[in-house]
Amino acid sequence: MSEGGEAKARRAPPDDGHLTETKVTSEAVFDGKLLHVRRDTVRLPDGSLATREYVVHPGAVLVVPVLPDGRLVVERQFRYPVGAVFLEFPAGKIDPGETELATAQRELAEEAGYTAATWTPLGRIHSVVGYSDETITIFVAAGLTHVGAKLDDGEFLEIVTPSLDAMLAALDQGEITDAKTVAALLLYARHHAR
Repeated sequence: MSEGGEAKARRAPPDDGHLTETKVTSEAVFDGKLLHVRRDTVRLPDGSLATREYVVHPGAVLVVPVLPDGRLVVERQFRYPVGAVFLEFPAGKIDPGETELATAQRELAEEAGYTAATWTPLGRIHSVVGYSDETITIFVAAGLTHVGAKLDDGEFLEIVTPSLDAMLAALDQGEITDAKTVAALLLYARHHAR
C-alpha cells in the first residue's frame, strides 16, 4: 500500500506482558469529596508482589479559550497545596453523568464567564501517572461571547487575556509550571501553527 491517500497497514500492539502489573487485592484508604485513595497489592511481571497506592479521580477537562483577536483567556488562581498563585487555563472535574464537552462548556462559563460557538478537541493527558489515574481532556473554544462568570462558593480567581507569545514567554521564564496548562499551551501552539 502506498502512503498517499490509501489506508496504511496497522501494526499489532506491542506485547507488554513483560511490563504489566496485575491487581491481586484492593482496599480503600480514603474516600473524600473529590479524591479517593486506593492501596492495591499487585503481582509484578517476575511473579513477586508489590504495593501500589494511588488517587482515583473522576476525570477532568481543560479549555483553551481563544478571543477573536487571538488572545487567550487565562486564570490566575491561588493553589493551597503549593501556596502560590498559578496561571492556568479554565479547567474542572467531570460531574457524574456529564460528558467531557458539557463539563468544558460549564467550566468556561462558570469560571471565565464565556460561551463558545466552536469546540475543538485538542488532546488528552494523564496528569500524574505515578500516583493518579486522572485523565484531562483538552478543548479549544473559539467564537467566544462574554456572559459573566458564576464562580462556585469559595472560588476566587482573576481573568487575564495574554497573547500566545506572552504565554509561551511566561512558560520559558518558568512562570507557568502547572502541568495541565503547560501541556495544553504546547498542544495549542502546535495546533495554532498548522
